[in-house]
Amino acid sequence: MKIKNVEMVATPSTPHYVGDGFRVHNFIPSHPRLDMYHADPFIMLDYNSKFYFPPSENPKGVGVHPHRGFETVTIVYKGKVEHADSSGAGGVIQEGDVQWMTAARGVLHKEYHETEWSKTGGEFHVVQLWVNLPAKYKMSPPKYQAIENKTMQKVILDNNAGMVEVIAGTYKGVEGSASTFSPIHLMNVKLNAGGKANFDFPKDYTTALLVIEGDISVNQNEQVPTDHLVLFAKDGESFQIEANENAIVLLMSGEPLREPIAAHGPFVMNTREEIAQAFSDYQSGKFGVLEE
Repeated sequence: MKIKNVEMVATPSTPHYVGDGFRVHNFIPSHPRLDMYHADPFIMLDYNSKFYFPPSENPKGVGVHPHRGFETVTIVYKGKVEHADSSGAGGVIQEGDVQWMTAARGVLHKEYHETEWSKTGGEFHVVQLWVNLPAKYKMSPPKYQAIENKTMQKVILDNNAGMVEVIAGTYKGVEGSASTFSPIHLMNVKLNAGGKANFDFPKDYTTALLVIEGDISVNQNEQVPTDHLVLFAKDGESFQIEANENAIVLLMSGEPLREPIAAHGPFVMNTREEIAQAFSDYQSGKFGVLEE
């Protein structure tokens, strides 16, 4: 197989707050070379790098807001996230867990630091990735997939290199538990210092990685520090990650949908008319009811 080379290494942007509980660097779509079409099918990536939140009796977070037309994937590395939506679903995303929410035809949603965690405060470290839905599924029923770390499929690497937690897609024949509407591979690569892992994805897939902790080398020649994102070129299939120190890497690869994108705030559809309809449906109460 041909080597998949690094197209670019993106440095974290100046952080901004989403609500008052998520201090994020946005990589997708704000980076000039990571717009929604270039990163297709990944349409948003907010990264709350490791940050200390002091104790608070009032949990910080994001109040009620709508979503339509895509999925949100929330990965918690440190801290706890409490959520609820207009379908009556809710719960707590613990450290190491993943919540895969299919907004599809529409939900109201809110997410905060978990109540008891908020009272003590601590390090908070979270990724939220938005995955676009194919046009034929954008108005399908909403659903949740709660993926607990203790049940997550894991591949132990040879030579004490570390392990790969498979969230979606496959690695070395091991399939993640998340169901997806288009081909998506999503995994946490946890390497010990000096550990190596090899990966192969189709040439035309959008493939990227985010260094959550540590410092890595890609293909033995590109050094990537903590909190930086690598976008791979669509010029090959295989690449290698080596940890220069203990490292955690979020790896994503997906088949581009190659469909029109019309996006406005929390709505991502295929036409401006569908965006207008989403606003109308939201304002008329068709997304349901959720108290602040």
